[in-house]
Amino acid sequence: MTDTNSAGTSAPPARSPFPAVRLLYAVGYGICAWLAFVVLIALAIAQFVVIAIEGKVNVELKQFCLSLIQYESELLGYIAFARDELPFPIGPFPKQP
Repeated sequence: MTDTNSAGTSAPPARSPFPAVRLLYAVGYGICAWLAFVVLIALAIAQFVVIAIEGKVNVELKQFCLSLIQYESELLGYIAFARDELPFPIGPFPKQP
């Protein structure tokens, strides 16, 4: 059964409204994603320095980088409409993988 108007023709499907609030969140999360990426690059450089000095990987730094990578993934997923849950700071910070 299709929707018909008074002239007997079928009506076009209703469009959902523009997600303005999601756009604002996406802009904010885009800035967070950029900052998280910059921090990841800085931590990668720090890890190289630690490896050069100590000769081994700093485990705590590695675990934090893994959490930050997961956070980056959640941010980009929300911005690209791949996920609907709000990332941190509104949602929870990602757990350790």
